[in-house]
Amino acid sequence: MQEPQRQRVITAFHDFLNTPLAVRLEQHRHFSPEATALALFQSVTKTVPAYQAFLKEYGIDPTSIETFEDFQNLPLLTKENYLRRYPLANLCRNGQLESCDIIAVSSGSTGQPTFWPRFLTDELQITTRFEQIFYDSFHADTRRTLAVICFTLGTWVGGIYTANCCRYLASKGYPITVITPGNNSAEIFRVVKELGSLFDQVVLLGYPPFIKTIIDTGIAQGVKWNQYRIKMVFAGEVFSEEWRSLVRERVGATNSCYDSASLYGTADAGVLGNETPLSICIRRFLSQNPDAARSLFGESRLPTLVQYDPLSRFFETYEGTLVFSGNNGIPLVRYHISDQGGLIYYDEMLQFLADWGFDPVTELQRKGSRGIHSLPFVYVFGRSHFTVSYFGANIYPENVTVGLEQSSIQDWVTGKFVLQVKEDTDKNRFLSVVVELAPGEEETEGKRQAIASSILSQLLRLNSEFANYVPVEYQLPQVTLKSTGDPEYFPLGVKHRYTR
Repeated sequence: MQEPQRQRVITAFHDFLNTPLAVRLEQHRHFSPEATALALFQSVTKTVPAYQAFLKEYGIDPTSIETFEDFQNLPLLTKENYLRRYPLANLCRNGQLESCDIIAVSSGSTGQPTFWPRFLTDELQITTRFEQIFYDSFHADTRRTLAVICFTLGTWVGGIYTANCCRYLASKGYPITVITPGNNSAEIFRVVKELGSLFDQVVLLGYPPFIKTIIDTGIAQGVKWNQYRIKMVFAGEVFSEEWRSLVRERVGATNSCYDSASLYGTADAGVLGNETPLSICIRRFLSQNPDAARSLFGESRLPTLVQYDPLSRFFETYEGTLVFSGNNGIPLVRYHISDQGGLIYYDEMLQFLADWGFDPVTELQRKGSRGIHSLPFVYVFGRSHFTVSYFGANIYPENVTVGLEQSSIQDWVTGKFVLQVKEDTDKNRFLSVVVELAPGEEETEGKRQAIASSILSQLLRLNSEFANYVPVEYQLPQVTLKSTGDPEYFPLGVKHRYTR
């Protein structure tokens, strides 16, 4: 028996059950996030063998890191220089994998899995992100709520993690009941139709394009979504405010800031931040004011905008990408997640919006009374290392390359392509692959179909997330063939980018 494990659970669960949400979300005003990050570093240097070895390789004496400025000079952790270089147990505290009680899996570009051990106490701190949504957005403290987990179940991180966090909320006293059909469409419809009317509201939790597919298919099958007072929790994708409005209208929801919320999460460390009614209110303003959005974010595209607790996940930026530190089954200090994005402090955000003549707090108070917290903001465009996210699955150019390298295909193509996720006129997403034909090759329907089938077969073979997350009817990529040197996609003399 591991007595320390039992004590960890007792202490963490007592703290979770007895700390009101409002109190927890104010703690960052009374305790220094920078000091907390430095304390995490000091703890990890004493207990994690892999990090001790990592610092030794860089010639760093842990006792020399005394200030936050010292902390900011520590080398960044990545999968390549840290996670894949040390035994899994050595990445855990005291070199004990058994100090964690569950292991999740994420897939890499070659299909080689990355294992992410965690313990119940790690999930409890992430449950606060769910509590923000269920309390502030959905008023689930006073409404009988059916939480329908539509994320893929199994070893992948999303489904079981989400189900556990929702159950912990129920243990805190929220009238929430959880059911886990996963991404089984028929089971989701059966659950909603047979159980939905027994509750005050039904929350669908899943990847945005999959939830939209469920809603659209349900409408075609005669499901009257509006009678179930649907709310939605999303993760894994950046979507437009037009998309949010569309799915909201199709389920009969009426309050854009309170009927849905998106999580910014990762297999590496659970949920890093979450949309709030305030962040949604701000994002909807920015979607209607592209000049303001461009001034704030530096780009014309609209990123995911969430708030985060700097005591739970401490963010920094590095060359336009995000770095975070946080305690997990594998504690991470200055981990470079490679997401493009940035940070905006709460007061800085409100001042910026005031300069553009917008007061989101006053605007939000017209729509509801909850969800205004002085937490900082993090915005996320997506991964910087040339992946696209589709139904929550990270798709890598390497997966597509293998499809084009098959003997029946390779003579037709140069090997260059552009991988994108696009939307049709009904805002359904599809996977687009624009392929450059070899010199002298002509476009034919037979070639296009053969290339699409070859890419699909390799995606299914190499990428377990794609195979398990993406519904079968959305798996076949839409291939477009272009001549050599096409000026839009394959201009000559320019370094090629494989994703857009």
